[in-house]
Amino acid sequence: MKSSMGSLFVVLLFALVCSLVNATDPGSLQDFCVAAKNPNAAVFVNGLFCKDPKLAVPEDFYLAGFNKRGEIKSPVGSLVTQANVAQIAGLNTLGISMVRIDYAPYGLNPPHTHPRATEILVVLEGTLEVGFVTSNSPDGNKLFKKLLYKGDVFVFPIGLIHFQYNVGKTPAVAIAALSSQNPGVITIANAVFGSKAPINDDILAKAFQVDKKVVDYLQSQFWMDN
Repeated sequence: MKSSMGSLFVVLLFALVCSLVNATDPGSLQDFCVAAKNPNAAVFVNGLFCKDPKLAVPEDFYLAGFNKRGEIKSPVGSLVTQANVAQIAGLNTLGISMVRIDYAPYGLNPPHTHPRATEILVVLEGTLEVGFVTSNSPDGNKLFKKLLYKGDVFVFPIGLIHFQYNVGKTPAVAIAALSSQNPGVITIANAVFGSKAPINDDILAKAFQVDKKVVDYLQSQFWMDN
């Protein structure tokens, strides 16, 4: 009797542990997904609605022109061309996407994060200084940086602030893969100084330990385009 009770206890304990291990929510595919109390008012899902597989066509899995260099108009000197679920419908639910990044001479892909994806980047042309900064810790925020040449690969862990800078006098090109169909991007300077509506300059002055005039100037640079 004791043996059977012991066996039953082990089985129940194992079942409980397994249920705890498997009890996890699906990863978010957008910034937020507010619950709708009325199902008839629900518009968004976590991801995109799926087409009937019988109606799928090869074009759902296809994107042309990824080899073409884009026109760089950004003041920071870079252009990101996306290949995510917005451009390739067949990526929905597959958990992967790509970007092509063109850099002008001394162009910068400024410090930013991808809240939903790890990124792996390969340099096709040029020389890039790349890096990421670790999250807050008692030892501070550590910078991992590397000089990359043609053919070199570097990984940026999910959610961490990272950047790429073309250190050369000639254009550079990189391709990156990301572990989400919609990785999202938060460009730090744009988000902090160009948010709509603007963050109170008292808050930013205290956070960055600078005079409010500096904050007002920085915000004006981003609001010029708004």
